[in-house]
Amino acid sequence: MPHRVKIYQINTDRDKERLIFAGSDVLMKNKLDLEIDASIYDEVFNGELETKEPEKMFALFNTEGHPLYRGHSISVSDVIVTVDGAFFCDSYDFKKIVFDESLTQKPDNLLRIVYVEPCKPAYETEIIDSLHGLQKAVGNGLIEHILMENNCIYIGNDAAKLIGMKGNRRYGEGGIIAGPFFICGCAAETYRSLTDDEVQFYLEKFKEPEDISDDETQADTGFQFILL
Repeated sequence: MPHRVKIYQINTDRDKERLIFAGSDVLMKNKLDLEIDASIYDEVFNGELETKEPEKMFALFNTEGHPLYRGHSISVSDVIVTVDGAFFCDSYDFKKIVFDESLTQKPDNLLRIVYVEPCKPAYETEIIDSLHGLQKAVGNGLIEHILMENNCIYIGNDAAKLIGMKGNRRYGEGGIIAGPFFICGCAAETYRSLTDDEVQFYLEKFKEPEDISDDETQADTGFQFILL
């Protein structure tokens, strides 16, 4: 069962006391309730993972990473928030703390999207509205566009099947989308965030994971030659 996870890191522009990478003995000095000043933190990840254990996330993000992650390697002073509460990454372990997420910030150039991974229900999240942000969200490489309903588009990895990404969802008449992809809105020649109604539409459309074999995915791989 996937778990919603958020990760926060100190923004050095607002870190007037230079607390980044400091342990709990510094950040929570004289605070018996283990409360952290959330106003100096930025959200760097908002997604769903197979684990909600901070120790396992530490290993995951510092080795494999995640397509939606926009922070540095998880380190001392970072905060992980799960359904079980907020956890401070200390020098030797994770401490449960009081952390007011409403005081945190995130970049202005974010796109509200619906993100779809193989074998998982779709979920709502945000990505950086830049070519690098879009490419990273789908596993890097060239991006592929498919026009969908409601003046929205699917964006995936153009080489997903060629590099062996797992089949994700079926579309159209026998087509298969491989690898992670997301849906956002399109306006003229730019991308836009999804509306509330669009988010609900695509969450419902892609809520059920599909069992797609590797053979079926590879059978949908092909090339188009254009003679000039």
